[in-house]
Amino acid sequence: MKWSFKLGRFLGIDVFVHFTFLIVLAIVGIAHWLPQGSLVQAFWGMVFFALLFLCVLLHEYGHALMARRFGVGTRDITLLPIGGVARLERIPEKPSQELLVALAGPAVNVVIALGLAAWLTLAQAWEPVSALGIAEGGLIERLLAVNIGLVLFNLLPAFPMDGGRVLRAVLAMKMDYARATSIAATVGKGMAIVFAMAGLIYNPMLILIAVFVWSGAAQEASMAQVRAVVSGACVREAMVTRFHTVPASATLQDLAALMLSGAQHDYPVMKRERIIGMLAHADILDAMRHRPMDTTAGEIMREDFATVEEAELLDDILQREREDPSLALPVMNHGMLTGLLTNENLHEYIIIREATGSSGHHDVWRRGVRVIRVQDAT
Repeated sequence: MKWSFKLGRFLGIDVFVHFTFLIVLAIVGIAHWLPQGSLVQAFWGMVFFALLFLCVLLHEYGHALMARRFGVGTRDITLLPIGGVARLERIPEKPSQELLVALAGPAVNVVIALGLAAWLTLAQAWEPVSALGIAEGGLIERLLAVNIGLVLFNLLPAFPMDGGRVLRAVLAMKMDYARATSIAATVGKGMAIVFAMAGLIYNPMLILIAVFVWSGAAQEASMAQVRAVVSGACVREAMVTRFHTVPASATLQDLAALMLSGAQHDYPVMKRERIIGMLAHADILDAMRHRPMDTTAGEIMREDFATVEEAELLDDILQREREDPSLALPVMNHGMLTGLLTNENLHEYIIIREATGSSGHHDVWRRGVRVIRVQDAT
């Protein structure tokens, strides 16, 4: 996620913190310092805030580790001022699995709350409930209250929050996935409106959560619809089969002429019949602004790039978060480059497939492979 820095890698998962988290941490410290001008109060206020987000981080690890049990990896976890986000590589295959993944996060907070309650009981350190507040009361009791709050709040049916995912998983046990997602997203948007109205009256932070829920629900519903359309389709059906490749020795001058002659944005860099790099459109334009025109493709190409196989399901490709969605994916077959999968062509394919209503019209968009190469000057 943009504007985030890496906190570390724990249990095989990268953890990032959004920079706005630090701004909120500073605001919390100032808010605790202002009443009495006490640096001690400011320090403990920030400690409480940090511990709160440690609980949020453990919550996200609950999701991630449960997903790992079902063979689903987690790309990373990012801490935001409004909570945490664990980016799973894909949605679990079975609704029952998604249900367990969704419940695993709140379950972690239940365990934390029970542990804190046991500690307070054994230490006989309970304080009156009336003494508790946002900045008042014992640290342990406040953390206990916060974890209970996290459980209750996250289980609200505000898709794509945990409760919304629980709702979607339960519905998916009775109906198709796209329909279940649509219903859960509609309920989520309704909850977003409630959050926004409550935010106007009580806490502006709820307005930010409302925006997150509304946009997340809309994106999830759209993705579910797309997945339903491409269900069963392979990469070979949507890939570009007419494209240019270039040798590593092609210059920016060669690339300028090639770009002006067609609409292709990204170019595979070839050495004989083997792909050795990818030229991104943005990288080419940046090089033209800052480098001499005799700079070669080999100097600016990306050597670290993802590929996909012709036989891979588009559904799997859509579920997998790509490192750079703006870069075309080379499509391979037995180690040979046979096509490119671009966002533009994928979008067109989805529209055509939705219009035709089946996968029986492949000849409408499929043509024979035609690979055009810029000749090596040497």
